[in-house]
Amino acid sequence: MRRDRGMSEAREHEPVMLERCGELVAWREGGRYLDATIGNGGHSKEFLRRAGEDALLVGLDLDVASLNRARSLLRSAPGRWFLVQASFARMDRTLRGVEGSFDGIFLDLGYSSAQLADARRGLSYGADGPLDMRLTPSIGPPASELIRSLEAGELEELIRTLGEERNARRIARAIDQARERDPIRTTGELASVISSVASSRFRIKTLSRVFQALRIRVNHELEALESALPAAVRLLAPDGRLGVISFHSLEDRIVKRFMVLSAKECICPPDFPECRCEHRASLRFVTRRAIQASGEEVKRNPRSRSARLRVAARLPDRRAA
Repeated sequence: MRRDRGMSEAREHEPVMLERCGELVAWREGGRYLDATIGNGGHSKEFLRRAGEDALLVGLDLDVASLNRARSLLRSAPGRWFLVQASFARMDRTLRGVEGSFDGIFLDLGYSSAQLADARRGLSYGADGPLDMRLTPSIGPPASELIRSLEAGELEELIRTLGEERNARRIARAIDQARERDPIRTTGELASVISSVASSRFRIKTLSRVFQALRIRVNHELEALESALPAAVRLLAPDGRLGVISFHSLEDRIVKRFMVLSAKECICPPDFPECRCEHRASLRFVTRRAIQASGEEVKRNPRSRSARLRVAARLPDRRAA
């Protein structure tokens, strides 16, 4: 799963908070690790470097191009590694029979620079191309179909909810009026419509938010994340660690809520005289608060500014649900 950070041109991709992720996730030498959103493979290479030649890493990604880039990068890495084309939302089904096997599982929910720069994908407003946005065609209809088929009110709700854009109504109306004249088929056409009603001061942020909303909807990103988190816990060995980097508040809210709930022994309402939920904690916090990139990293890599890293560890089976 990946995110536009307002990039308008291709840059060499730099993994976010690389050393911190390696330190917190690849904590056991010779361990077994799952990078469920392998992308270009930068974090995976760091995990293998830290875990040594006896380590095993499995990498998942829906994007074939990303898998090919990761394969090229990992050729020089120590340890054993295997790459599989699959959604992180289906990790437990993809890896059926290995429950409780991994010492670390990692999810980087951001898009890579290469993905954003590829105009054929239509992920970003920075390069004109087909308004597609799908990581793989099997996901469903492209963004252009959403723009064509949704009612103006549905578009407004989509932009407001998934893009967190205050001017959603004005933008939805502009899109509705534009598509009545001609279908909106390219990222450039959509960006032009949005720019026509966006404040010049906040144009880039507005474009980012609208494109974010469409990408989330097209790729079912939040639903995938909701499915992936409990699946990851099932695949973790006792004391195994789950690390997640999110890039906007919708994702981070889901991750935080899941970890907080999973760290509680009881989730009954506070006015209940005794526990009736039978819920038991399955995680403990490794990082109590979200970790952010340093000021130095943000200067070097602006896309890291919005990143939030949260890490939790699975409790031993006797305390797990």
